Amino acid sequence: MPRKYILLLTVALGVILLDQWTKYAVVRELTTRFDDRPTVGERLSAMYGEPPPPGIYGLHYQPKRHIEVSESFFRLRYAENPGAAWGMFRSLPPGPRGLLFHVVSIAAVVLITWYFSKLSGKDPQEKWALWGLPLVLGGAIGNYIDRIARAFVIDFLEAHWYDKAAWPSFNVADSAIVVGVGLLMVDAFVRKETPKEAPKQDKSAEARS
Repeated sequence: MPRKYILLLTVALGVILLDQWTKYAVVRELTTRFDDRPTVGERLSAMYGEPPPPGIYGLHYQPKRHIEVSESFFRLRYAENPGAAWGMFRSLPPGPRGLLFHVVSIAAVVLITWYFSKLSGKDPQEKWALWGLPLVLGGAIGNYIDRIARAFVIDFLEAHWYDKAAWPSFNVADSAIVVGVGLLMVDAFVRKETPKEAPKQDKSAEARS
């Protein structure tokens, strides 16, 4: 297997595992979903099975606490996002919204894989894309797993400014996508296609003309 595909699988799988593990830890520590489920098997079944109907605050998993990392700037708080990034399309009916996300997620995976296959893996200028594409792929699959399992994405990272302004909650998959897109933007500026050399003209033909 070419080394570039080993990098793709390693980075993407690492993002997926870290994303799902952190979401499991957040559900365990910040919600009541696992309170009556002592075994890992029961907890995984509860997390990836059919969610209960929304309760207080409109959430399927009921929060029990949050963690203040920095009282003025950052906290860990359980949140659910049935929409896209920053809550876009969350007002759509569940049927059309689910279909839209299935199509977009699958198309993104296919497009990223196809574009990655076009990289030679040997050009030093490709390093930004070689790392950026796997990060975006892992993030896209991580959030897609959530949508397949429960039709909403678990978020828990909340940045704010003294509670006067807040960035929409996000997760590890979102972070990987943002970093990956940033690397791809750098790639767009740094990597340039080598211009093809013009075919050499036959000097003897020039002499005869």
